[in-house]
Amino acid sequence: MKIAIVMGSDSDFPIVEKGLKILNDFGVEVDVRVISAHRTPFMALDFAQNAEANGYELIIGAAGKAAHLPGVLAGCTPLPVIGLPIKASELDGMDALLAIVQMPPGVPVATVAINSSENAALLAVQILSVKYDELRIKFKKYKEEMALKVIEKDIKLNEKLKNN
Repeated sequence: MKIAIVMGSDSDFPIVEKGLKILNDFGVEVDVRVISAHRTPFMALDFAQNAEANGYELIIGAAGKAAHLPGVLAGCTPLPVIGLPIKASELDGMDALLAIVQMPPGVPVATVAINSSENAALLAVQILSVKYDELRIKFKKYKEEMALKVIEKDIKLNEKLKNN
């Protein structure tokens, strides 16, 4: 199982890194690239057109401002693309969110919240888990552990409130 995370700029990496950690924890092979839809459009086109042949099964496209990268990638590959809008301008990432989510018919891009690389990674794991049972097992365990953390926080808070 192999995916690509493609960022429009290396300045997106501090956000992307959180999702990369999750993917690594799940044992997903990930290549991270910096390719701009605007400054290196032919490179973006080549990457997307050859992604399947290069063994990728999914692409996460992270971009801020005009954020055309995920849409360009999705327009040139049959692979699923997850768009990760990055807060990179005065518009608090709304420009990126709208650029990614407002795709024309026939060019779907699954889109997560602004700066939500964790959810992009988890959605990638869920999509891949359709094919890879070991990911589904790990994802179920992840959700169980997440629920246990919430239960523990609830217990601690209620103990604190009783002692006040």
